[in-house]
Amino acid sequence: NVPEDQADKLLLASWGLPKAVLEKYHSLGVVQMFEWQAECLMLGQVLEGKNIVYSAPTSAGKTLVAELLILKRVLETRKKALLILPFVSVAKEKKCYLQ
Repeated sequence: NVPEDQADKLLLASWGLPKAVLEKYHSLGVVQMFEWQAECLMLGQVLEGKNIVYSAPTSAGKTLVAELLILKRVLETRKKALLILPFVSVAKEKKCYLQ
């Protein structure tokens, strides 16, 4: 569980994302994360590029965790990222979404 003193970590706005990114998520109705998603991001040194393995049911929000990790790393390091997706339809959707 996310400690009470870090409850603001559930809000996307607390992760230092650019305004345009936050506005896109907000337009899709995503303003905050589930506790387990914030826990993933706060685990160890994940935000510094360390690996993480997590599992959740279909439609639970795994992609949001991956997107936030990728966005933060790309914006902070100015390096490219590779996002591998399982289906062409999902890849097309994410391409439009992330542009």
